[in-house]
Amino acid sequence: MTRATIRPALPEDAGALLAMMRAFAVYDDDPERVVATEADLRRDGFGPHPRFEALIAHLDGTPAGYALFYPSYTAWQGRCGLFLEDLYLAEAARGHGLGRRMMALLAGIARDRGWTRIDLRVRADNRARSFYDRAGMAALDGWLPYKIAGPAFDDLAREAEPFAASGAAPVTD
Repeated sequence: MTRATIRPALPEDAGALLAMMRAFAVYDDDPERVVATEADLRRDGFGPHPRFEALIAHLDGTPAGYALFYPSYTAWQGRCGLFLEDLYLAEAARGHGLGRRMMALLAGIARDRGWTRIDLRVRADNRARSFYDRAGMAALDGWLPYKIAGPAFDDLAREAEPFAASGAAPVTD
Protein backbone atom coordinates (compact mmCIF):
# COMPACT_ATOMS: atom_id res chain seq x y z
CA MET A 1 0.00 0.00 0.00
CA THR A 2 1.32 3.43 -0.98
CA ARG A 3 1.61 5.96 1.84
CA ALA A 4 1.06 9.57 0.76
CA THR A 5 1.70 12.63 2.93
CA ILE A 6 1.62 16.38 2.38
CA ARG A 7 3.28 18.86 4.71
CA PRO A 8 4.72 22.38 4.71
CA ALA A 9 8.18 22.50 3.18
CA LEU A 10 11.12 23.05 5.52
CA PRO A 11 14.53 24.64 4.82
CA GLU A 12 16.07 21.19 4.47
CA ASP A 13 13.62 20.52 1.60
CA ALA A 14 15.25 23.16 -0.63
CA GLY A 15 17.22 20.53 -2.58
CA ALA A 16 14.16 18.35 -3.13
CA LEU A 17 12.09 21.39 -4.18
CA LEU A 18 14.76 22.42 -6.67
CA ALA A 19 14.98 18.89 -8.09
CA MET A 20 11.20 18.82 -8.58
CA MET A 21 11.26 22.31 -10.15
CA ARG A 22 13.79 21.00 -12.65
CA ALA A 23 11.65 17.92 -13.29
CA PHE A 24 8.64 20.21 -13.81
CA ALA A 25 10.59 22.26 -16.36
CA VAL A 26 11.52 19.06 -18.23
CA TYR A 27 7.85 17.97 -18.15
CA ASP A 28 6.96 21.41 -19.54
CA ASP A 29 9.53 21.00 -22.35
CA ASP A 30 11.56 23.93 -21.02
CA PRO A 31 14.49 22.42 -19.05
CA GLU A 32 16.64 25.56 -19.27
CA ARG A 33 13.99 27.65 -17.51
CA VAL A 34 15.09 26.87 -13.94
CA VAL A 35 18.03 29.01 -12.87
CA ALA A 36 17.18 29.11 -9.14
CA THR A 37 19.61 27.55 -6.67
CA GLU A 38 19.09 25.84 -3.32
CA ALA A 39 20.51 28.98 -1.70
CA ASP A 40 17.88 31.10 -3.50
CA LEU A 41 15.09 28.85 -2.21
CA ARG A 42 16.44 28.83 1.35
CA ARG A 43 16.81 32.63 1.34
CA ASP A 44 13.47 33.43 -0.27
CA GLY A 45 11.31 30.72 1.28
CA PHE A 46 12.79 30.19 4.69
CA GLY A 47 14.80 33.31 5.53
CA PRO A 48 13.79 36.22 7.76
CA HIS A 49 11.43 37.64 5.10
CA PRO A 50 9.89 34.67 3.24
CA ARG A 51 8.68 35.48 -0.26
CA PHE A 52 6.92 32.15 -0.77
CA GLU A 53 5.68 29.08 1.02
CA ALA A 54 5.48 25.54 -0.25
CA LEU A 55 3.77 22.27 0.43
CA ILE A 56 5.70 19.11 -0.30
CA ALA A 57 4.08 15.76 -1.08
CA HIS A 58 5.75 12.44 -0.35
CA LEU A 59 4.96 8.95 -1.56
CA ASP A 60 6.37 6.30 0.75
CA GLY A 61 8.74 8.90 2.22
CA THR A 62 10.10 10.11 -1.15
CA PRO A 63 9.43 13.68 -2.34
CA ALA A 64 6.91 13.38 -5.15
CA GLY A 65 5.40 16.83 -5.64
CA TYR A 66 5.13 20.38 -4.46
CA ALA A 67 2.94 23.46 -4.49
CA LEU A 68 4.70 26.83 -4.27
CA PHE A 69 2.54 29.83 -3.38
CA TYR A 70 2.51 33.37 -2.01
CA PRO A 71 -0.06 36.06 -1.23
CA SER A 72 -1.63 38.13 -3.96
CA TYR A 73 -3.85 41.15 -3.48
CA THR A 74 -6.97 42.38 -5.21
CA ALA A 75 -7.40 46.10 -4.70
CA TRP A 76 -11.01 46.12 -5.84
CA GLN A 77 -12.00 43.62 -3.15
CA GLY A 78 -9.51 44.90 -0.59
CA ARG A 79 -8.49 41.30 0.14
CA CYS A 80 -5.56 38.98 -0.22
CA GLY A 81 -5.64 35.84 -2.25
CA LEU A 82 -3.28 32.96 -2.70
CA PHE A 83 -1.22 32.92 -5.89
CA LEU A 84 -0.26 29.38 -6.87
CA GLU A 85 3.03 29.67 -8.73
CA ASP A 86 3.65 25.96 -9.25
CA LEU A 87 1.80 22.71 -8.66
CA TYR A 88 3.77 19.66 -9.74
CA LEU A 89 3.47 15.95 -9.16
CA ALA A 90 5.98 13.41 -10.42
CA GLU A 91 4.57 10.84 -12.82
CA ALA A 92 4.51 8.17 -10.10
CA ALA A 93 2.53 10.48 -7.80
CA ARG A 94 -0.30 11.13 -10.23
CA GLY A 95 -3.56 9.29 -9.77
CA HIS A 96 -3.27 9.03 -5.97
CA GLY A 97 -5.42 12.09 -5.24
CA LEU A 98 -2.43 14.16 -4.11
CA GLY A 99 -3.12 17.03 -6.51
CA ARG A 100 -6.70 17.40 -5.32
CA ARG A 101 -5.57 17.13 -1.68
CA MET A 102 -2.94 19.81 -2.25
CA MET A 103 -5.53 22.13 -3.84
CA ALA A 104 -7.87 21.53 -0.89
CA LEU A 105 -5.05 22.28 1.57
CA LEU A 106 -4.22 25.49 -0.31
CA ALA A 107 -7.88 26.54 -0.20
CA GLY A 108 -7.94 25.80 3.52
CA ILE A 109 -4.77 27.84 4.10
CA ALA A 110 -6.24 30.77 2.16
CA ARG A 111 -9.59 30.58 3.96
CA ASP A 112 -7.94 30.33 7.40
CA ARG A 113 -5.92 33.47 6.65
CA GLY A 114 -9.01 35.39 5.54
CA TRP A 115 -7.94 35.28 1.89
CA THR A 116 -10.72 35.05 -0.66
CA ARG A 117 -9.37 33.18 -3.67
CA ILE A 118 -6.68 31.17 -5.42
CA ASP A 119 -5.14 32.61 -8.57
CA LEU A 120 -2.80 30.91 -11.00
CA ARG A 121 -1.60 31.10 -14.57
CA VAL A 122 -1.77 28.08 -16.84
CA ARG A 123 -0.05 27.84 -20.19
CA ALA A 124 -2.46 27.24 -23.06
CA ASP A 125 -0.72 23.94 -23.82
CA ASN A 126 -0.64 22.77 -20.19
CA ARG A 127 -1.62 19.10 -20.13
CA ALA A 128 -3.08 19.50 -16.63
CA ARG A 129 -5.73 22.10 -17.50
CA SER A 130 -8.52 19.56 -17.08
CA PHE A 131 -7.31 18.99 -13.50
CA TYR A 132 -7.91 22.66 -12.70
CA ASP A 133 -11.28 22.54 -14.44
CA ARG A 134 -12.32 19.55 -12.28
CA ALA A 135 -11.23 21.47 -9.18
CA GLY A 136 -13.74 24.19 -10.08
CA MET A 137 -11.26 26.74 -11.44
CA ALA A 138 -11.95 28.60 -14.66
CA ALA A 139 -10.01 30.70 -17.13
CA LEU A 140 -10.73 34.41 -16.79
CA ASP A 141 -12.68 35.60 -19.82
CA GLY A 142 -11.32 38.80 -21.24
CA TRP A 143 -8.08 38.78 -19.22
CA LEU A 144 -4.65 38.19 -20.72
CA PRO A 145 -1.50 37.60 -18.69
CA TYR A 146 1.35 40.05 -19.33
CA LYS A 147 4.95 39.88 -18.25
CA ILE A 148 8.12 41.88 -18.66
CA ALA A 149 11.50 40.29 -18.10
CA GLY A 150 15.02 40.13 -19.51
CA PRO A 151 16.34 43.01 -21.63
CA ALA A 152 12.96 44.77 -21.86
CA PHE A 153 12.73 44.75 -18.05
CA ASP A 154 16.28 46.09 -17.76
CA ASP A 155 15.55 48.84 -20.30
CA LEU A 156 12.41 49.93 -18.47
CA ALA A 157 14.17 49.90 -15.08
CA ARG A 158 16.97 52.09 -16.49
CA GLU A 159 14.34 54.74 -17.24
CA ALA A 160 13.82 55.10 -13.48
CA GLU A 161 17.49 55.80 -12.69
CA PRO A 162 17.40 59.59 -13.26
CA PHE A 163 14.32 59.86 -11.05
CA ALA A 164 15.78 57.72 -8.29
CA ALA A 165 18.98 59.80 -8.29
CA SER A 166 16.97 63.00 -7.81
CA GLY A 167 14.70 61.49 -5.16
CA ALA A 168 11.59 62.28 -7.18
CA ALA A 169 9.67 60.79 -10.04
CA PRO A 170 8.13 63.72 -11.89
CA VAL A 171 5.59 63.00 -14.58
CA THR A 172 5.40 65.35 -17.54
CA ASP A 173 3.53 65.10 -20.82
